[in-house]
Amino acid sequence: MPIDPARATAAAPRTDRLAWDHKDVILYHLGIGAGVPATDPGELRYVLESRLHVLPSFATVAGGSMAMAGGLATPGIDVDLSAVLHGGQTVTLHRPLPVTSAPGTTRTSRVAAVYDKGKAAVIALRADVADDDGPLWSSVSDIYVKGEGGFGGDRGPSAARLDVPATPPDATADRAIRPDQALLYRLSGDWNPLHADPDFAKVAGFDRPILHGLCSYGIVLKAVVDTLLDGDVTRVRSYTTRFTGVVFPGETLRIRMWHGTPGPGTEPGPGPGRIQVTATAVERDDSPVLADTVVTVAEPT
Repeated sequence: MPIDPARATAAAPRTDRLAWDHKDVILYHLGIGAGVPATDPGELRYVLESRLHVLPSFATVAGGSMAMAGGLATPGIDVDLSAVLHGGQTVTLHRPLPVTSAPGTTRTSRVAAVYDKGKAAVIALRADVADDDGPLWSSVSDIYVKGEGGFGGDRGPSAARLDVPATPPDATADRAIRPDQALLYRLSGDWNPLHADPDFAKVAGFDRPILHGLCSYGIVLKAVVDTLLDGDVTRVRSYTTRFTGVVFPGETLRIRMWHGTPGPGTEPGPGPGRIQVTATAVERDDSPVLADTVVTVAEPT
């Protein structure tokens, strides 16, 4: 079997150095649709080096590789990329991301768990990034591998599902996905041909290449920051989502946001310091793209 859960979870953590500068940050921001209109001051903070702020979702590609890249190279993990889908992503910020990395910036990654979902396996990958001043961020990537379940392992915890609030959203933003969006985004380090090669996409079960899930992830966070946080990227404390569907280049992503309405019980839905979000593909009858999505924020003082 290509996945050996015991070997993967017992493997020593992998540590590698990460390096980035303003060019990498700007390229990432362009890849998630920043810079339109090109002279808008709100957009220039993402694409002009003299005003540059770093969107926290940049953590998923910092150093020129995917957040999950280190984990997929772990001993005991040998999977076919055509069977791989990104199931969920969480980034937790320990402090704002710098425009340029410090020389001693390192990422330590490991396979935290491998779960048996029957027809598929889910690999939970954890990465912790720090520099000489201490922790920068932590990320958890849930990687869904079709056809690799059924090995008798732990099914894992049931993921929390958030009901869409009954009240109208506090804000709605539509974001057009350019036909070449995936081709630009992949330059930040996600080279999976699923997002560029029509023949490979067909092998994976799609009639054409799909947009990267982490590109949608960045587009959604940017919309939240711009719409509800006055463009202040430093207010973001954590960002978690579950990838429930795909969006194709050329479609429109509709992002609905609820902020400040306490959720029922202790569920991590909208409430003080939390923004609940959904993202859907407009042209396909609001087909779900992201669900169970929460941005935790520092409230303004």
